[in-house]
Amino acid sequence: MTTLRYAQCWEDADVLVDALAVRPGGTYVAIASAGDNALAMLAAGPARVIALDREPAQLAALALRVAAYRTLAHQELLALVGSRAHDDRLALYARCRAVLDEDARTYWDARQDAVRAGIGSAGRFERYLALFRTVVLPLIHSRGTVRELLDCDDAERARFYDERWDTLRWRLTFRAFFARPTMSALGRDPRFFAHADGPVSQRLLGRIARSLRDGDAGANPYVRWILTGGHGDVLPLALRPESFDAIRANLDRLDVRRCSLEEFVDTYAGDPVDGWNLSDVFEYMDDAAYASLLARIAANSAPRARLAYWNMLVPRRRPDALASFLAEREDVAAPLRARDRVPFYGDFVVEEAR
Repeated sequence: MTTLRYAQCWEDADVLVDALAVRPGGTYVAIASAGDNALAMLAAGPARVIALDREPAQLAALALRVAAYRTLAHQELLALVGSRAHDDRLALYARCRAVLDEDARTYWDARQDAVRAGIGSAGRFERYLALFRTVVLPLIHSRGTVRELLDCDDAERARFYDERWDTLRWRLTFRAFFARPTMSALGRDPRFFAHADGPVSQRLLGRIARSLRDGDAGANPYVRWILTGGHGDVLPLALRPESFDAIRANLDRLDVRRCSLEEFVDTYAGDPVDGWNLSDVFEYMDDAAYASLLARIAANSAPRARLAYWNMLVPRRRPDALASFLAEREDVAAPLRARDRVPFYGDFVVEEAR
């Protein structure tokens, strides 16, 4: 079984669902990752969400989430993920285990410590963030200072960040920990940086500064997890109480496939796709491969189907050669980019099939 890279989807599901205009009756494709955002798309009532991933560990993460929606109450789901504290997550897992497929059962049976800690912290990237939170951040700011930042109201947040948070130690330590060599060794696969140019940590520092200084960090579930290791009452879309029943009711509309995006578009023979949740997959390929895959996606798209994807370190936007097949929808992307609460990305792109 492969390494679980991501135990959560680190892309803002509210932004994604609005970008794709997910509607009842539509057919949508999603990069599975840990499953949160594919499940969030189900809440809007589409006919089908096809979730793709070539990594068995990522599909095991999705399978356990699906089992949790089937068998647990909402508060128990939050406890299993790790959003809330719980004394016996293994008991919750035992109830989910009964409806898991053999591969997912084998994967999670061998990782009971990860289940005890909350499955949302089980990925390589989440362990990297936990190392930052538990070892690095205490060298810079106390727990009290973290709580003060999260409790700031709009009137005082920028001043608090400028005067109390944004110290020289914060900037230097952050840049060291989120530099390319450290992230490659501890957080992300080194291959993910193959097409990235320039300093990584300085760009990430500027992005998280915007989330902490200019955004409402206390109401941001992604920032809350980074700084505290849980969500509390501030939840991403798939975990909110108003989403729970809708997702549970629509689980049979989830079509999970172990394959790459390239394999899918080259073999798909179903209804034209109405929307594509593409995560940040284009970061990991060169310009020619990106343009080729984008063209094949367009060929499998219904008229006016939308594509949504993020750029973290590598700029990717529709080449001019594909302008007759795909339209840029900056009018849709710009306001959503301003709302995006995940502090890692430099750009959010929405394109539409002509």
